[in-house]
Amino acid sequence: MEKVDVFYQIEGNREILHTEVNAEHTVASLTAILIERHGLDREILIFLEDSDEPLGEVVLVREHVGHAGVKIHAHRCKHIEVSVTFNGERVHHQFAPAKTVAKVKHWAAVNKFKMSEAEASEHVLQIAGTHDRPSPGAHIGTLTTRPHCRVAFDLVPDQRVNG
Repeated sequence: MEKVDVFYQIEGNREILHTEVNAEHTVASLTAILIERHGLDREILIFLEDSDEPLGEVVLVREHVGHAGVKIHAHRCKHIEVSVTFNGERVHHQFAPAKTVAKVKHWAAVNKFKMSEAEASEHVLQIAGTHDRPSPGAHIGTLTTRPHCRVAFDLVPDQRVNG
C-alpha cells in the first residue's frame, strides 16, 4: 500500500509534526491516529493548511496529497477570532485554525491597511503585548486553545540589521 507523509500542527503547539499513513486512510482514521498519539480531545477537527472548512471524515487522505505530502492542522475550534492593530487602528476577522500567519499578515497589511506588497514585506505580525513573532508558516491555531479561540497581533516593522 502506498504511504503518504502527513505534516501537521496541533492546537496550542507550534512544532511541525510528522506521521506517515496509508494513502487509503480516511480523515476519520487519521484523526484517530492523532488523538491516540497526542492525547487530543475527540472533538478535534482536521483542516488542510490554509483551508477555511474542516475535512469530512470519509475523505481519503490521498485526495489531498501535494508535492510534499499532506499539510494539515488539528484543532477543536472551527474558527479563530483574529485582531490586528496597526497605527492605532484595529481590524478583526475569523480564520480557520490552519490559516498561516503569512496569510493573516497579507490580509491585514494589504487588504485592510492598504499597504503595497513592498511595504507589507517590511512588516511582521507580533503577538500583542509580547515580542513574540511567530514564523510565517505557523498555523494560527498553534497560538491559541479552546475555549479562547482568539489571538491578537500588532503589525510592526521588521527590524533588520544592516551590515
